[in-house]
Amino acid sequence: ASASNAGADDDRLAVDRARFLAEADAVTDRAGLDALRVSWLGRKKGRIKDLMGQMKSVPADARRAYGQAVNALKQTVDARLAELTEAFESRASAARAAEARIDLTLPGRPPALGGLHPVTRVTRTIESIFASLGYSVAEGPEVEDDVRNFEKLNIPADHPARDDQDTFFLDGDYGARGLLLRTHTSPVQVRTMLARNGGQLPIRVICPGRVYRNDNDLRHSPMFHQVECLAIAEGLTVGDLKGTLEAFLQALFTPDTQIRLRPSFFPFTEPSAEVDITCPFCGGSGTVTAADGSEMPCPVCSGTGWIEILGCGMVDPRVLDACGIDPAVYSGFAFGLGLDRVAMIRYDIPNIRMLFDNDERLLRQVQD
Repeated sequence: ASASNAGADDDRLAVDRARFLAEADAVTDRAGLDALRVSWLGRKKGRIKDLMGQMKSVPADARRAYGQAVNALKQTVDARLAELTEAFESRASAARAAEARIDLTLPGRPPALGGLHPVTRVTRTIESIFASLGYSVAEGPEVEDDVRNFEKLNIPADHPARDDQDTFFLDGDYGARGLLLRTHTSPVQVRTMLARNGGQLPIRVICPGRVYRNDNDLRHSPMFHQVECLAIAEGLTVGDLKGTLEAFLQALFTPDTQIRLRPSFFPFTEPSAEVDITCPFCGGSGTVTAADGSEMPCPVCSGTGWIEILGCGMVDPRVLDACGIDPAVYSGFAFGLGLDRVAMIRYDIPNIRMLFDNDERLLRQVQD
């Protein structure tokens, strides 16, 4: 009877072995492998655990042989599961290697390059324009003294431009020495004229750089960028100023840009004028086409067809005299404009604060 029971157990385990091998051959992915492992080696419902649990129903004299047969089946299961695991891992490793393989026949990937800031683009464009007109670039310190920033530019001590609300005066010992953050790049013009000391004329320079004023709202920034132009020679007139302005602004915007001069006042020029250009957004017509196809007033120029762009004038003789240049022999003209405003117009930037937010999306969008 014991021999008969042992033979039946062997046959049953042989069936289990054949079934396992068939199920193992049908596995095609890791999910199937995990399911097979749980089905045969699971601690709760695994087939091997179930077979070991039947040990108590096996006659005592056959238990040894039965236990050995179950262990042999378990070794078969372990070995086959290990083979499948190694095969899937090898296949996954080969796939990763193929994906990471470098194709030497492909072209190289160029490194990502940064974009130039809109103000830098505008500055370089203006420098290029004036270089073609025979001008050079002059620079000076951003911390200036009262004499060069105000006095030699015909701005007396009681002038409103000296008000603390407009100028950042330095405190302490620096303040006692009359130092401040320059409010315009005109001190560079003064330094240029003083360096010539009445000689090495004519002068043709532009002066780009950062300037500072105690002003901070949606339309202004306490730090902004400016460029000024200075030309001094014998016999310069308002006609030379107007011709230079037309050549410069048409090169900066479009060849059909028109300009107009409106009388104004600046302490360091006489006569002085504000310069308007035909609106580059509506072409000077004062109207634009709305989304529905209808005509509407241009929101940039408020329907006037003109926008203010810069201030200009003939250099005041008292400024020339203060800088050691004889106003009886020489005359000159000067003008200045905000680089930030030009950048906003040129690249359709609605808020000046966007120029200083360090948002990379702005640099990616701005293109000449």
